[in-house]
This record gives sequence, C-alpha cells and structure tokens, in this order.
Amino acid sequence: MKVYRSLRDARRFRFAYRRARMRPVRVRVLFFGQLKEIVGLEQDDAELSVGSRVEDLFDVYGRRFPKLQQFRPSIAASVNQEYVQWRAPLSAGDEVAFLPPVSGGQEPATLADDIFQIVRHPIRPQEIVESLKVPEDGALVVFDGFVRNNFKGHATQYLVYEAYESMAYAKMREIAAQMRQKFPIDRIAMVHRLGRLEIGETSVLIAVSSAHRAAAFDACRFAIDTLKRTVPIWKKEHFVGGAVWADGEVPGQEAISPSDESTPR
Repeated sequence: MKVYRSLRDARRFRFAYRRARMRPVRVRVLFFGQLKEIVGLEQDDAELSVGSRVEDLFDVYGRRFPKLQQFRPSIAASVNQEYVQWRAPLSAGDEVAFLPPVSGGQEPATLADDIFQIVRHPIRPQEIVESLKVPEDGALVVFDGFVRNNFKGHATQYLVYEAYESMAYAKMREIAAQMRQKFPIDRIAMVHRLGRLEIGETSVLIAVSSAHRAAAFDACRFAIDTLKRTVPIWKKEHFVGGAVWADGEVPGQEAISPSDESTPR
C-alpha cells in the first residue's frame, strides 16, 4: 500500500512538474524613444515558453515589426531596471525594457545631502548651486547642459526629452556611488529635465563640491560622461520640416549585469 502511494505521489509530482513547465512565462515589455514609435506601443504584455531569453522576446517583436530588427545592434536591454546581456534568462513577472542608445512627476531623491531629480519644470542652476555650498568645502564645479539652436545643419526649434524614470534614478545613484569611490568629493547634484525644452533652457545640471578643485573637476566630468552612456534618457530634436531622435551611445559592458556572460548570438 505504501509503495502504491509512493508511486502515485511520484506520478502526481511529475504531472505537476510538466504542467508547470508548460505554463507560459508572462512578462511586461517597455519601449522608449524611436522604438516606441516603430511598434506603436509604450508597453505590452508578452507570453513566452519556459527557458526563453531576452533575445527570444526581442525576436517576437522583430517578426511583428521588421523595422525593429534594423536597430538590433544599437539597442540595449534591461530586466527589472538592470542592463543585461541578450542571452539573459527571463522569469515570470519580469519587466523588460528595450532601450535605444541613451542621449542623455518629479521624484526628488536624496542620499545624505546629495540631490537627484528628474523634473518637468525649468531647472534653476543658481538655486541648486547655492544649496550645495558648505563652509568645509573650497570648490564647486558645475556642468550646465542647455538646448542649442542647431542640429546637424538644421535650425532647432525645440527638444523633447523622455526617460525610463525609475531606472534613470537608480543609475544616477550608481554614478554617485562610483564618484565617491574614485574621487575625494563632498556633495553631488544631478538634475535632468523631461518634456519640451526651448532654446537656451537647461536640460541637465551636474554639480560637485569638494575641498579642492581638482577632485570636483574630475568627478563632474566623470558624472556627465557616465550619465550620457548609461542613464536611460532620450532626446528628440524638432526643426522646421521634421524631427529626429538624436543619436546616442550604447551602454558599455561595464554597465551590463555580469549575471550572464554568454556572447550574444
């Protein structure tokens, strides 16, 4: 009788296991920038077989939208707000984002006295700079990136920025942590604006304070260069007769999760 029950339990286990393996993996898919325009969707839900990878998910949309395949070499992918390799495995409930090269409501975030903001109202550089000054420091370096009036020979009318906001905040904090490891600095501010910006308006502001100028200069340069490569923010240039998404940079290997080191096929 015990043997019979053991066999029956084993069969039930195998049946349940097979059913679980057959159950599709459901994920949330996000598109940004020009990719969103190609597919006509900001987000979608997709079902895949167990064992599917990021590249399999992309292929599903590549078959539906052939133009999407043209961008494959320059697209980055993230899973749950972390950059990943194309062969990274997917699990039920994952949030997958396909991100064009980054071109670097309000949710202020602070780490100690640092400032991280993604805003839709004008950035006020002087207010931010004054808020960072403390008697213990002797230097404060500012990068103020603002909208210029031309783009590749065209007269720019205005810019529109969009972002994968929750991931952008996470990446800004990562940059700040790297800055503190590399440079003897005190306080940091990173502020980026979204939405429509007119000529001359500040799009991104980075400020770094320290006891001495050299560290502040080096850290500020590191911050803007890294932000442009890794923070998922995109820019669309509008000019007379058309508009185009600005060319950006694909995140380097140092920005991609090391959890899957397989070479993309």
